Amino acid sequence: MTVGFIMMCHTALGRAAEVARHWAEAGCPVVIHVDRRVPREDYDPLVRQLADLDSVSFSPRFACRWGTWSLVAATQAAAEQMLHRHAGVRHVYLASGACLPLRSAAELIDYLAARPQTDFIESVTTSDVVWTKGGLDRERFSLHFPFGWRSHRRLFDLVVRVQRLLKVERRLPKGVVPHLGSQWWCLSRQTLSAILQDPDRARHDRFFRTVWIPDESYFQTLARLYAINIESRSLTLSKFDFEGKPYNFYDDHLQLLRRSDCFVARKIWPHADRLYRTFLAPAPSQGMRAEPSPEKIDRLFARAVDRRMRGRPGLYMQSRYPLKDHENGKTAGPYSVFHGFSDLFEEFDLWLGRTVGGRVHGHLFAPERAEFAGGETVYNGCLSDSEALRDYNPQSFLTNLIWNTRGDRQCFQFSPRDNQACNWFMATDPNAQISVISGTWAVRLLRSNMDFADIRREAARLQRIETDHLKILRTNFVKARVRIWSMAEFLESPMEALQTVIDEIRPQAARLPAEAPRMTDLSGFGQFLQNLKNQGMQPIVMGEFVTPGDAQRADAPARSKPHVVR
Repeated sequence: MTVGFIMMCHTALGRAAEVARHWAEAGCPVVIHVDRRVPREDYDPLVRQLADLDSVSFSPRFACRWGTWSLVAATQAAAEQMLHRHAGVRHVYLASGACLPLRSAAELIDYLAARPQTDFIESVTTSDVVWTKGGLDRERFSLHFPFGWRSHRRLFDLVVRVQRLLKVERRLPKGVVPHLGSQWWCLSRQTLSAILQDPDRARHDRFFRTVWIPDESYFQTLARLYAINIESRSLTLSKFDFEGKPYNFYDDHLQLLRRSDCFVARKIWPHADRLYRTFLAPAPSQGMRAEPSPEKIDRLFARAVDRRMRGRPGLYMQSRYPLKDHENGKTAGPYSVFHGFSDLFEEFDLWLGRTVGGRVHGHLFAPERAEFAGGETVYNGCLSDSEALRDYNPQSFLTNLIWNTRGDRQCFQFSPRDNQACNWFMATDPNAQISVISGTWAVRLLRSNMDFADIRREAARLQRIETDHLKILRTNFVKARVRIWSMAEFLESPMEALQTVIDEIRPQAARLPAEAPRMTDLSGFGQFLQNLKNQGMQPIVMGEFVTPGDAQRADAPARSKPHVVR
């Protein structure tokens, strides 16, 4: 007893001829169906090429269109021819012209001989299917589909909508429970002949003729009526992407295909010369190998689907530019934003770089230019310090910087004077660590040589900008790790606050920095704030500073840890 192969071909007929000869010379009869739409000038050479093999024959040709009954009708005709001409066939294996045997025919014959009454066909109920595409699973059987989806898409959609409005519900043939599965099966002679010779075949065929994609349901459903033992799996390795399209296998998939231990693989690129040369070569006898196990490579395909659908974290590609808030991570790695630190400490970026052992940028979003670390004008990935290029798309500037330096944590300064276009973006980015000392912008105004009226207007503007930023950082939508101190709160224990931030950037660093950053001279800052109040501008983001005059008042109420600035 042996196994017979039905090959459904429509392209790459030269490769199909190689595979058919390989199986026929191993003692396996082959019946080939070639799509009737294939021109005679392509079909006739295939017939002549295989004319010397008595065990290879050609079945009546049908014009096969995806998702229609024609595929089932062609399979039925080929199966009937196989059973009629080859009495020694115990199992019939349905394959395509793009299939390639991965193991010898002798191994497959021995494997099936040990399981003479087992049918290998994926067959699951519609309620258990999670891989159907297009929104139709149970409706495949409850509605009529007289038109092909690819050839008459508008009519197809119109008929479906009308039937849904009319609440059409087809009646299933008696005893039939719809099942779905891969069209590439291996059925025993007993089961296949029972399906084709059933007295109710005409009724079954009439029902499935207008089912959507019947080649994935006809044999899968009827096998349940007659099979003695069904293993709901295919012996053919076939993988599909997230759109339901089959993956193509190329020469560099050689080891991957070997690892699957499957008997046949689909879909092979016709120009994969190495694959055809390797797997169609005579194989040394190895005895019975492992059970076919496509699950061994499922993890790789799952990663491929995830990569195709979501991309790499923080990478924005033209081919799959993500919808807002549907990207796979806004940025490629963690980064730290220090808001207000450069106004309170002198050369804070240099001190932080020495402390955390990395390169720390200045104000990347400064009005004049992007202040890259070391004063560079061009940074990784040819990022320019031009404010015009940066401000054309500030979010892309930031994401490009993080992507181009992935593996190296980026730190940069920020203030209300900078471009604020990325505030929401950074606040909702889980990779961001945002540390804020509010109100330190006033220190720079204290040291400016501006008229006080201009200082008051600028202070009001900066406070308004910073207040808006703080509102964003305190919303429920924030995903960044945010710490906010008012200037007064921070000055109560500055090294403790700095150590908290440093510990998060470098958890393995020494507990205490070797040196403390040098703080800006704050002489007269309390009086400066009072002068702003006296001029009608109310500074609130700095926290509560106590001036020397207030501290000397005898009737001043007790306060918890006031900070006196002299």
